[in-house]
Amino acid sequence: MLEVRDLSKSFGDRLAVAGVSFVADTGRTLGLLGPNGAGKSTIVNIIAGVLRADAGDTRVHGRVIDSDTSPAKRLIGFVPQDLALYEELSARHNLRLFGSLYGITGTELETRVAAVLDVVRLADRAGERVESFSGGMKRRLNIAAALLHEPSVLLLDEPTVGVDPQSRNAIFDTLAALRERGLTLIYTTHYMEEAERLCDRIVIIDHGRVLADDTLAGLCARVETPARPARPAGPDRATLESVFLELTGRSLRDE
Repeated sequence: MLEVRDLSKSFGDRLAVAGVSFVADTGRTLGLLGPNGAGKSTIVNIIAGVLRADAGDTRVHGRVIDSDTSPAKRLIGFVPQDLALYEELSARHNLRLFGSLYGITGTELETRVAAVLDVVRLADRAGERVESFSGGMKRRLNIAAALLHEPSVLLLDEPTVGVDPQSRNAIFDTLAALRERGLTLIYTTHYMEEAERLCDRIVIIDHGRVLADDTLAGLCARVETPARPARPAGPDRATLESVFLELTGRSLRDE
């Protein structure tokens, strides 16, 4: 579904992304993990068509996304970390506005607005102003806005930041339903337990390079070598966090 090929991007003298490649399959969730400053946001923005890579390309169904106006970009839905909502408008009016930006109008727009509100469990709050919503409700509405144009791939950049456990579970349920419908999900997070729960495959990057690209079981096997055999289930068993720290180090990243 989504193929990233040899992406590179520099900002002045700083190489932010250095030859990154990976593939995300249809109906699967790929976790994109890395420390602060690793290059995750740059990669996500390139996939979304917001930034142009210096080299390499991104393809959806074999179609290249090479700019913010690329026709292939319509196959991508983007849920940014920063909320992109109009607080003074109702949930329904927010979605009508965003849908119109995709050229969706009339009965089709109303049908899609109702459908995405139902997906994120906000149908009963559609007429309320966003300013009255909790953080979790706003996050779910952010997801709804990214679904209006019926994308094939959904990019989610830390979609659970600042929400309570109940809202996180509601978001997880929504993502599970979307995956069952065949959407490909690209999920960035700093919460290792979220990646363990949601992701079929995990790509760990640092300093703009791919350090690992594997399933959770495959990643854990990397630290359970013959010299350090697999341990019984329990607190000492290899986890995604222990693999992540082994690959990226334990130094603070205050970037």
